[in-house]
This record gives sequence, C-alpha cells and structure tokens, in this order.
Amino acid sequence: MGNTIESALISHLTPSPMDAPAVKWGIIGAGWISGEFAQCVTNFTSSVIAAVGSRDEEKARAFIAENIGADADTTIYTSYEDLVRDPDIDVVYIGTPHSHHRDHALLAINAGKHVLVEKAFTRNAAEAREVLDAARAQGVFVMEAMWTRHLPHIAAVRDIVANGTIGEVTTILADHGQYFPFNPQHRLFAPELAGGALLDLGVYPVAFAHDLLGTPDKIVASGALTQTGVDGQIAIIFEYADGVRASLHTTLWGQTPTTASIVGSKGRIDIEGAFYAPSAFTVVGYDGSTSRYERDEIRGLEFEAAEVARSITAGKTESERMTWQNTLDLIESMDEIRAQVGVRYPGE
Repeated sequence: MGNTIESALISHLTPSPMDAPAVKWGIIGAGWISGEFAQCVTNFTSSVIAAVGSRDEEKARAFIAENIGADADTTIYTSYEDLVRDPDIDVVYIGTPHSHHRDHALLAINAGKHVLVEKAFTRNAAEAREVLDAARAQGVFVMEAMWTRHLPHIAAVRDIVANGTIGEVTTILADHGQYFPFNPQHRLFAPELAGGALLDLGVYPVAFAHDLLGTPDKIVASGALTQTGVDGQIAIIFEYADGVRASLHTTLWGQTPTTASIVGSKGRIDIEGAFYAPSAFTVVGYDGSTSRYERDEIRGLEFEAAEVARSITAGKTESERMTWQNTLDLIESMDEIRAQVGVRYPGE
C-alpha cells in the first residue's frame, strides 16, 4: 500500500525563495552555469542581477538578453576589478572555471563583497583555506554553491532519515556520470582549468555522502585518466565506523542513472535521477509499505540564492546548511581521492 508525500507538507523546511530579502548580485563569468543562476535569481527571487562581468562585452550583452532580459538595468563590466568595486553590488556570484575560483573569490572578498562560489569551491583545500581566511579577516559572507543542500526534496529526505523511518543508515549509493566526447580544449579535459569528472560531476555524490554521513574515516578510490591526464572515471568507497559505507561513482564517459539511495535497517529512500537536482523519491519500507515524494516544479538554484540573501541580511558570514567546515571537509576528501587516482593540476 502506498501514499504520496505532498510538497506542502515540507514547506516549513524550505521557505519560498520569493520571501527572502532582496539583494543586488554581481556575476563574474558569463558561461552556462552563470546563465542558469541569473535566470533563477531574476524569475524566482526578489533579488536582481545588478551587474555582469565578462572580458567580452558582446558576450555579456548577449548573456543579459538571454538570461535576465534585454531591457534589464544590468551594468556590464569588462573588468572584474571594476565589478567588485561597484558600491551598488551586495554579493558576487563566481561562475568561472574551477582553476579561477580562488583568485576571483579573493578579488571580491578583498573589495568587501559577500561571495557565492560555484562548486567545486576551489581546486584544493589549500586554496579553500586561503579564501576562507580572507573572508574571516574581512568579515564577509562566503558560501560554496552546493545547490543540492538547499533543495526541498533533500530537506524532506534528511527529515525522514532523522525521524527514524528507515532505521539506522548503513549504506549510501550515489553516482553522477555524463558523456562528453574527448576534446582537449574543453574545460572538463583541460588540466589547466582543473578539469576532470570529480570536481565537476563527482562532487555531487561525494557531497551527498558527506551530508548524510559526515566525513569518512577512510577513503578508497580507483580511477582511470583521460588522454590529458585528468580523471575520466572514478569509483569511490567511503568507510565509516560500525561498518557503514558509501559507494560513489563518477564518469565523463557515459550517461549514468545519476540516482542515489539511502539504505537503512528498516527501509530505504530511492532518489530518482538527477538526484542532486529537483527530483522525486520513494521511501520503501521492509514491511512492504511505500510512500512517494513527487518532484517540485522548481528550477532549483533560486534556493541557494535565497539562502545567501537571508544569511547576509541576518549578518551571518556562513550558511548553516553549507558551512565553511563543510566545504573544507568536502575539498579535503576530493584532494585525497585525486591523490589516490593520480591527478595533479598545474601549479599544485
């Protein structure tokens, strides 16, 4: 016998992004993910995109027309330095390649701006500490844009786990694989841009395990590299006390189910693909019961934008759902995974 979990039942866990305070965003980097973010802020929050920074003015103009609106009152900066000095900007979103996150975050922080840095936060833990130390010194808010942490279905999943419905968690299963034809110029295959499956795709299953189980006691990783020396595929085991395990996988070489399961002593939660984006899930009890949560009709990135707006308005320097320590723990795990697989980026 089954029943449906209605979205309204968990609205208290995920406030509407439209109810968050309005802030003025500046965007550094006019690529695809920045466009997705700009659309979500513009259409599903009370905030505005006040400025866009790109080295190419025409690209910035096209970006605004496509993602914000041709008539939008959005300033174009061809200098990131000028953008972060704009007194009308409250917070800067950084959507450049991983290799540039550290420098662009420090640029904004040193100008006194709050910052949202696209995942993965930086190339490695040493760079992450440098960014967070600077934020601490300046007293500004910084958060890694791990949008999954702020989504309604993840809030529901965490609530179900916490209330003991599936018993003690014993196993996490999660994967994220996409197919990308080999192209040495593409950012995902470029070592100089901190490419590879892990930092772009694998960060999601790794962060999912961290969210539900915490930092592992031991990591075992096995992978294969692309022709350019970045990771093309990695299988990962997280080992925890009392026999608890997380089995994780990522690849650039094929479209995987991108699903996740949380397995417990009384039942399990199966999250449909893509588990890290707005999704549906089913709770399966070992007594034969099932219940289902249908996907919310949302875009998703508006929830992390709202978290930033609420936090900085409240005078916080970090998010309770994606703390600075969460980011450090996550990037340290990915450092260890890369070390075991044999991936080093230029300059590390």
